Parts: sequence; C-alpha cells; structure tokens
Amino acid sequence: MRLFSILAALVVSAALAMFILDRPRLFALFGGDPAAEEATESEEQTDAEAAGASLVKVVVQRSVARQIDTAVVLRGQTEAARTVEVRAETAATVVSEPLRKGTRVEAGQMLCRLDEGTRGTALAQARAELSEARSRVPESQARLDEALAQLDEALINQNASTKLSEGGFASTTRVANSQAAVATAEAGVQSARAGLQAAQSGIQSAQASVALAEKEIERLTLTAPFGGLLESDTAELGTLLQSGSLCATIIQLDPIKLVGFVPETEVARVTLGATASARLVSGSGALTGGPEARSNEVRGQVTFLSSSADEMTRTFRVEIAVPNGDNKIRDGQTAEIMISAEGATAHLLPQSALTLNDDGTLGVRTIDDGAIVEFHPVALMRDTTEGVWLTGLKDTADVIVLGQEFVIAGVQVAPTYRELSQ
Repeated sequence: MRLFSILAALVVSAALAMFILDRPRLFALFGGDPAAEEATESEEQTDAEAAGASLVKVVVQRSVARQIDTAVVLRGQTEAARTVEVRAETAATVVSEPLRKGTRVEAGQMLCRLDEGTRGTALAQARAELSEARSRVPESQARLDEALAQLDEALINQNASTKLSEGGFASTTRVANSQAAVATAEAGVQSARAGLQAAQSGIQSAQASVALAEKEIERLTLTAPFGGLLESDTAELGTLLQSGSLCATIIQLDPIKLVGFVPETEVARVTLGATASARLVSGSGALTGGPEARSNEVRGQVTFLSSSADEMTRTFRVEIAVPNGDNKIRDGQTAEIMISAEGATAHLLPQSALTLNDDGTLGVRTIDDGAIVEFHPVALMRDTTEGVWLTGLKDTADVIVLGQEFVIAGVQVAPTYRELSQ
C-alpha cells in the first residue's frame, strides 16, 4: 500500500507540472482545446510571414495604353531649293558695275557684262557674207534655167536630125552633131544645178557664221537663270574672265527644303504629301539652350522620299518643301523635323523601367495575377520629359518600375503598387 501511494503521488505531480508548464499540448493530447488551436494557427502564420519575407520586393505601376498621335522625328537641316554658279562662256573683260552679295535678283537680270571687242565686226562681216551668198542664188538659178532651155533645144534638133536621117534627107554627121549637142546641154544642166546648190550651201554657211557671231555676242551678257539672292559679289569691274570663270552664285530660298534621313525601321511610315513640321533654333541662346533662344516653327509637305538607301548609314533621304517668302529661313540651319504618321496605342512609362534580357532584347518586366514575373519586348516610339512611349504591351499591364534588374522571368515577387502621380 505504501508503494502505491508513492506512485500515485508521482503521477499527480507530473500531471500538475504539465498542466502548469505545457498546458496547450496537454489539452491537445486529451481531446483538444481552442486555445491550442489558436496557438497552432499562430505558428503557421508566423511560418508564412517568414516565407514571404524571402521574396524579392519590387515596385509595380499599373499602366493603361493610350491612343496617341505619332510622328517620325528626324534631325536634319535646311537646304536651298536651287543653287547655281553663273560662269562665263567666253573670255573678255568685265565692263559692268558689280552687284553686292545679298542682293535680290530676278530671272533674266544682268549680272555681268563683258567687253565686246571685235565681236561686233565679226558679226557684221558674217552678215555681209550672208547677203553675198544670197545674191548668188538668183544668178545660179538663171544659169540653170538657161541650161535647161539649151537642153530642150538640143533634144528638138536631135529628134529632127534622126527623123531626117531615116528619110534620107540628113547625113549621119548631122545626127552625131545633134547628139553631141544634147550631151553638152545635159552637162550644162548638171553644172548649173551644182552651182545653185553651191550658192545655197554658201547661204547656210553664212547663216551659221552669223549665228555663231550672234551667240558670241550673247555670251557677253551673263544673266540670272532664276530669281533669288546673290550669295557672292558679282565679278568686279575690269576683271578678266576666262571661259569657265565665276561671275556670281545665286541661291533660291523660296520654297526652301528641309532635308533629313529616315532610318529603315521608320521609312514605311513616311508617305509623299504627308504634312510635316520643324523647329529651327536661332539666336544667341541657341547653342546654350538658354531662355533667350528663339524657336521658329515651320510647316510643309513631304515632296521626295528616296527609293534607295544610303550604303553607309542605311537611311533614306526625305525632302520637305516649306514656304519661305520672306527669306527668313537660311540655307544650312539645323532643324528638328517631325513628319506626321498614323496614330498608335502606347504606354507612357519611366525610362528607368526599360531593361535587357539575357539575349540583349530591349523590354520591360511585368507581373501576372499570381505575382509571377514576365518579360515583354517593346519598341520605343517617342522620348518625352514625362517618360517614354512604348508599344508591344497589352492594353493593361502591371510593369515593374523598381527592382526589375534583380528578378528574372518565372520567379514570384512581392509587389508594391505605385500610383501614377508618384
């Protein structure tokens, strides 16, 4: 009995110790307890939070695509519609007063006049020779008529002699003489015709000499082929111009051309007749971009698009005609050209959201409904101060804008969404 009492006391002591020190587990062992269940759930929640703490945290921006007007943006320059160097075609001394650079000239206006020299005398001589050649034509024509008349007379005599000889009334000698007269008359006709042709050839030769002399005198006056501005002074008075020497340079600035080069990835978006605008920067602040810089906006239409790419740059030349009636736009000014094109749906995202995958493809990383990372290639449409416009995404996309460099496609992340205004 004493041993049983000791064992019972030990069991009761152990039960009291477990009740005091580990009561939840004891209740769970003998039928369960709500407090024990709560403790178990708390432990599981703690384990889940520990697992979540191991995921990479990223910042996500929900972006919705918008319809925007697109434009092909180029960097180019202005170019004169026409430029010509007026050069002398003959050698002579300048006898006209010079026109100064910047002067506006009209088509056909005299730029340089050269000394005539003996060219007037040569023209007078050529005209005299033409008159002489023309006077020979009537004489040659008269000789031809005379030769033809003699030929007719010889043919009549020959016919009469032949008939008389057949009747025994004329000798053979008479017949032979008539035949010889016919041959002589025919030779006279040929000679007269050759004389007439020579006279006519003389007229043509004299006419060519007159035209040459007149052209030589015409070359003494150098005129503007079209209206424009003088880019250089005309030749100074007394200057000896040789054939090919420069008299003046003329440029035409109305209309003026905007010239740019379209990359082959954008050339399909440019069409002839498309409207275009350009910004020309001039003024003292143009180089520094300061507030004193003055921007000029101009508009025009695409008039030329090259069908062949440049072998070195793989770009296509495009020309835009812009009205320039006041000649304020100069040749060679830098221009930022924007050619209108069809609209497109695009996302406006921070430039920092752009990244590269392992293949070097430009794109962005997004997440799906399960916070799994995906990579999407994109195309850059336009760069603005608010961000970059991108195409290649769905209409709505959750784009990782912070932390995208630390994750790859297929992994799960812990996203934090950022408002668009941030």
